[in-house]
Amino acid sequence: MSTDAHKRAPAGMKLVWADEFDRDGAPDPTKWEFEKGFARNEEHQWYQPENARVKDGLLVIEARRERKPNPTYKAGSTDWRTRRESINYTSSSLITGQKGAWRYGRFEMRGRINTRPGMWPAFWTVGKSGEWPSGGEIDIMEFYRGKLLANFVWGTNQRWKGNWNAKSKPISEFNDPEWSQKFHVWAMDWDENTLTISVDGLVLNTQDINKTINGNAEAKNPFRAPQTIIINLAIGGQNGGDPSATEFPARFEVDYVRVYQRK
Repeated sequence: MSTDAHKRAPAGMKLVWADEFDRDGAPDPTKWEFEKGFARNEEHQWYQPENARVKDGLLVIEARRERKPNPTYKAGSTDWRTRRESINYTSSSLITGQKGAWRYGRFEMRGRINTRPGMWPAFWTVGKSGEWPSGGEIDIMEFYRGKLLANFVWGTNQRWKGNWNAKSKPISEFNDPEWSQKFHVWAMDWDENTLTISVDGLVLNTQDINKTINGNAEAKNPFRAPQTIIINLAIGGQNGGDPSATEFPARFEVDYVRVYQRK
């Protein structure tokens, strides 16, 4: 779907990695890994590869309402992942993981997100190494409950507790009743000093990297190390909202993902 104009690199930059999703079938296994099972945030969906496919120039991540046994179920378990007897929703989550990680540059995704109740699509990054949140997290595109989120997260002096620079923007503020039916470009621009998240050129959040040092004994700065890309469509959970009245299947469609760096 991308035009030649869309493919031009920003001034002073070169394209170092991309997936244009121009071959029908399964996502390119040389570029993507899949998360599997129940992942995080007590979300409703079970992640599986078969909910993602490439067709007509788009990566389509399809969330489905379908019921089947939870193969990890353990009677009496206190872990939310294993105490559920059944799977009620399925979806996909793609990660560059060990196949791709970058430090600095412009990370860009053109996509169309589903904004109905219970949907939680995201285009984000995490540190290639290091436990969350000390490895860092950048939420370039996250949506739930009517709002776009643009967040930066790094470590504190407590394990699994993050420092958050979080901003949100209700999509109603775009004053476009057809906003959700359109494709939009989300980007994260990252250099030695600053991180900036934008949608269609509108800045949503910025972060001074000199202030993102983890609070633990190592005192590392996660935003001076490579990050890997994740694209997923979550459902419900701690933040996603109630999907019970939403019609399925629901889709998150991605035209391209690109990484540019300075020449």
